[in-house]
Amino acid sequence: MTASLFPIFLLASVAAAATGVIFRPGAWYAGLRKPSFTPPNWAFPVAWTTIYLLSAIAATRVAPLPGAGMALALWSAQIALNTLWTPVFFGARQMALAMVVMATLLVTVAAMVLSFWSLDWRAGLLLLPYLAWLGVATALNWRVWRDNPDAVGR
Repeated sequence: MTASLFPIFLLASVAAAATGVIFRPGAWYAGLRKPSFTPPNWAFPVAWTTIYLLSAIAATRVAPLPGAGMALALWSAQIALNTLWTPVFFGARQMALAMVVMATLLVTVAAMVLSFWSLDWRAGLLLLPYLAWLGVATALNWRVWRDNPDAVGR
């Protein structure tokens, strides 16, 4: 593992996380109907902090390996999509477009897990919590969008 790469992947993750500081859920989100499986508010920063750390570690493990180009392209794509979702959902309040971003993110992360796993199974293993959390996040995005048809953009 090339430890000198870790700060680069972590910095990209911090940039993605910064959108959560800029575009907070606030009163708009608090007023939406949410499904019973909605995690408690404290779980979101805990989950994302863990996911970002594990993802940066996984990318650091994979980056120096021969044939890592596609894996790193997928990592780059997922961090871009991850960064995009928060301003689309909480900033623009465009739940349908956020659903498209989320579904694309889910597929990208699934492909990334497979790509990382083929290069370093431990790196792939580190990404499984991300994939699991995205499953919940995708279902949550879907249900909030479906159950709050009048809340878009307001």
